[in-house]
Amino acid sequence: MKYQSRRPALILLADGTIFHGKSVGDVEGTSFGEVCFNTGMTGYQEIFTDPSYFGQLMVTTNAHIGNYGATDEETESEGVKISGLICRNFSYTYSRKDAQESLEEFLATNNLFAISEVDTRALVSYIRDNGAMNAVISTDVDNIDALKEKLAEVPSMNGLELASKVSTKEPYYFGEENSEIKIAALDIGIKRNILRNLSKRGAYIKVFPYNTSYKEMQEWNADGYFLSNGPGDPEPLDSAIQVAKDIIADDQPLFGICLGHQVIALANGISTYKMHNGHRGINHPVKNLITGKGEITSQNHGFAINREETEANQNVEITHVHLNDHTVAGIRIKDKNCFSVQYHPEASPGPNDATYLFDQFIENIKKVKA
Repeated sequence: MKYQSRRPALILLADGTIFHGKSVGDVEGTSFGEVCFNTGMTGYQEIFTDPSYFGQLMVTTNAHIGNYGATDEETESEGVKISGLICRNFSYTYSRKDAQESLEEFLATNNLFAISEVDTRALVSYIRDNGAMNAVISTDVDNIDALKEKLAEVPSMNGLELASKVSTKEPYYFGEENSEIKIAALDIGIKRNILRNLSKRGAYIKVFPYNTSYKEMQEWNADGYFLSNGPGDPEPLDSAIQVAKDIIADDQPLFGICLGHQVIALANGISTYKMHNGHRGINHPVKNLITGKGEITSQNHGFAINREETEANQNVEITHVHLNDHTVAGIRIKDKNCFSVQYHPEASPGPNDATYLFDQFIENIKKVKA
């Protein structure tokens, strides 16, 4: 059987630490990226295809990956976006009736190199203590020095603009053309389930490339605007930040998720920073400060907005906070039709506690249209 033929492999971290494993399948491979971990117990296919993970080596903390196969319904973009997979036990067979193929076949189709039989508990503990850093996974276990040299050339995620790598090249449409509401979405790494959530609430969406100006978006006569999630550092996104400024100045309905949330903060003079370790999982607790209610949320971000600057900004109100570390999880702009959250209300994977935010956005649009 395929799983009986595996090659020795390793994970080399930027600080020189090495963890060992085996290749998934009898393949040779090498892949670079920033190593991070996701604590979700399910949803691996959605994670692998989430554009927000572009350029990252994903460590899955769930001990079993691949046991329910893969299906087209659970892809969040065109193909895999992570740069490599690191897991404990990789299942070459699957047992879900609705699956169309094994995860091994899915990864092979997407040319993704993966390694298994890694002590992921030790690896995650090390990353948690020492912070996210660049790494390489490889079957070239006898050439450590050469791997170190190549790894040293990989740019840091801090200051790295990646939205252009995952954004659509041309505008496209999603939903029913005769819908009552039109939303213009800036694609800086958008997930399909965001579009699904907007569409099923009666919206027709036109998705624009990352560097589209507000003037260009205006020509479609949208009723509301959306800034998507996405990968990399938000600070280099000058064009998107200007779009947010222009929309807010024009007081048009605006909603931002994840990277879009950070862009809105930057548009209001609030800085962002790279976290020691990001939030990546489907059980993150958030408190809604407006309602006082708690939410269990899906999160995926390695950057956050500065809380002190947010609290000092007279034009901005903090609406949500992360209960584990008290980072800002949501804001609204006072006297403007604009709000954003750091987490993923569309889930996929994850709980649906926060889907009300899409309803809130649609209501904001309807109030303006009325």
